Amino acid sequence: MTKQRSFKRLVRARMDKTGESYTAARAMLLAGKPSANGTGEDRKPWLATSDANIRERTGRGWEEWFDLLDEWGGPTLTHRELARRVAAELDVDPLAWNAQAITASYERSRGLREAGQREDGFAISVQRTLPTTVERLYDAVTDPDARSGWLPQPLHERTATRPKSARFDWPDGRSRVHATFEQAGDKSRVTIEHARLADAHEAEQMKAFWRDRLAALTQQLA
Repeated sequence: MTKQRSFKRLVRARMDKTGESYTAARAMLLAGKPSANGTGEDRKPWLATSDANIRERTGRGWEEWFDLLDEWGGPTLTHRELARRVAAELDVDPLAWNAQAITASYERSRGLREAGQREDGFAISVQRTLPTTVERLYDAVTDPDARSGWLPQPLHERTATRPKSARFDWPDGRSRVHATFEQAGDKSRVTIEHARLADAHEAEQMKAFWRDRLAALTQQLA
């Protein structure tokens, strides 16, 4: 099969939107940078992160991942099936940030989804790295008393595995929150994913909300 077929399609789609040359469009995509010429969704980065970051986190760059997902028959698989295949390849939970970032970026490149769209609604993820241990960070998110200091909304815990992950029901009873934790050297990282959101507008609002709340969490743990 033709290598990098899906990624080349994404580059050409960006060229059509922005008027950039192939080389410039590819470089901007791999850098995880938004378009200066697009509008609305087109002004946002088309991939979840830069090529360098996804390679550091997973051992493959975007072009390699897109080739692999093409080989799996990516467009014929549901989001859940594709995320599970990626997660198995990485030996992580299907809802982990790496698995979801790769799956969603691929689906967007193939025109299978809007940014953040899944079968059960829209989803966003926000990440924060803090100068503390992963155990302390985990407790600050999962312990109701500690959590009330930075997140006023009550969460109903569904499952939790200390200090790796926890899943919650949001107060609206419809959407779900999934928190994953990892040690990053002498710091630790939390990724909050909020899924089953009604539409792109609500997703945008919740992304801003969680960025603000994780900033408050950072202040609380400082």
